[in-house]
Amino acid sequence: QVQLVESGGGLVQPGGSLRLSCEASGSILSINRVAWYRQAPDKERELVAQITSIGTTNYSDSVKGRFTISRDNAKKSAYLQMNSLKPEDTAVYYCNAFVVSAVTRLINSHWGQGTQVTVSS
Repeated sequence: QVQLVESGGGLVQPGGSLRLSCEASGSILSINRVAWYRQAPDKERELVAQITSIGTTNYSDSVKGRFTISRDNAKKSAYLQMNSLKPEDTAVYYCNAFVVSAVTRLINSHWGQGTQVTVSS
């Protein structure tokens, strides 16, 4: 069984920074694409950033230049560095990863439980 656990959310003032972490555990052979999504109240979940197994990244236009996604394969972890935060970045942030099981060798999509980010003065 694979689990993703996010951490690092919280309350921050506009212009501030936060770093989210996503750690995977369980029977993992490898982790392919990892992505961060967010969902604000009364809005659909949206893709924020993603990173491939070889480190290729892309970002939504709304966060480009402010957010940076990274990963540490040895630690089975991914990160989202968020700078110059704005009130409109307020949302629950979710980690999503495509994980190859060490048991079945099958790839499945897994989600974390989410972490709240609130940008407010």
